[in-house]
This record gives sequence, structure tokens and C-alpha cells, in this order.
Amino acid sequence: MNTNYIQNALKECQTTLNKFLENPQHVNGINQAVESFAKTLKSEGRILACGNGGSMCDSLHFVEELTGRYRKDRDPLCALSMGDAGHITCVANDFGFEHIFSRNVQAWGRPGDTLLAISTSGNSQNIIKAVEVAKAKGITVVGLLGKTGGKLKDMVDIPLVVESQITDRIQEIHIKMIHIFIEGIERQLFPEHYDQA
Repeated sequence: MNTNYIQNALKECQTTLNKFLENPQHVNGINQAVESFAKTLKSEGRILACGNGGSMCDSLHFVEELTGRYRKDRDPLCALSMGDAGHITCVANDFGFEHIFSRNVQAWGRPGDTLLAISTSGNSQNIIKAVEVAKAKGITVVGLLGKTGGKLKDMVDIPLVVESQITDRIQEIHIKMIHIFIEGIERQLFPEHYDQA
């Protein structure tokens, strides 16, 4: 069996990551995102997260690592992912699919919270509406985006754009950033769990 596709996939991932690393603004943006998440939690605010499809799975993963555990046991952190099937189908049926996340932000979001908005295209209408509500409520928005960043690039406070046209390559870098967010949050809130050297 031809296994070239395996090496090609790994090399594409490596190339996408290397291109992302070449831009120093990305490291600064990740740091700004961590600072916002940590500030929210220190102020007893909420972290909210949303995305579609695989990006919803990433938002769920981000939240379960915060409410559960990452590397070591510690107190759960206040985070909510917008993945409840009852809410999604209710709102999609009654108001339209484009409102499935914005209704949650409207219900749960408070000034000082931080929203992680994930969209590989940067143009998902339901993410755009969630960001609009978040901005109106004084919620900081971190955007994990792809391609050129789409409309969301100029809407969010901290845009992190993976410049690739391949959705799975974008998502691979998104999940890496999510893991860095979690580590960064823990380093600020639970420094005793990390070597300070």
C-alpha cells in the first residue's frame, strides 16, 4: 500500500506550523489571549467558547481541560462551551442556525468575560453574531481563525490566523494553541505546578 499520503500529511502540518511560527505577532497574540483568559478567571468571570463541527469539538476540549484537569489536579476553572444539543436545536428551530451561539453569549456573558471564537474560514455567520453580542457586552474575544481570517479578523480583539487553505491543517494548529492557552492559564493561576526555572 502506498503510504506517501502519510508523510505528505505530516510534512504539510510541519510546513503550516513553521509558517505560523515565522510571524512573531502570533506568539504575542497567544500571550495576549492567555493574559485575557487568566484575567477573566482571576476576576471570577467566565470563559466561553464556540465553534462549528470540528471547531465545536475543539471548543469542548478547551473547556473540559479547564473544568476537569490538564496535567495535574487542581480546582476546576469557570468555562462553558456552547455545545448543548437541546439549546442548539431549539434556537436553530425557533430563531435560525445563525443565532445558536449568540443566544448563549447573551444569556451567560458578562463584562470582563473572555470568548474563544473558533472559525476556520473566519466567516461563520453564527460565530460572527456571537462576537457581535460579546463586543456589545464588554466581553474580550479571542479568535482562532484560518485562511485570511475572514470577516472575524477585524471583529475580534485578538485574532490568531492560521494562513492555510486546508481545514484540517488549520485545526491542527488551533488545537496546539488551545493546549498552550491551558498551560499558560495554569502557569498563572497554579504556578506551583510548573518548574519556574
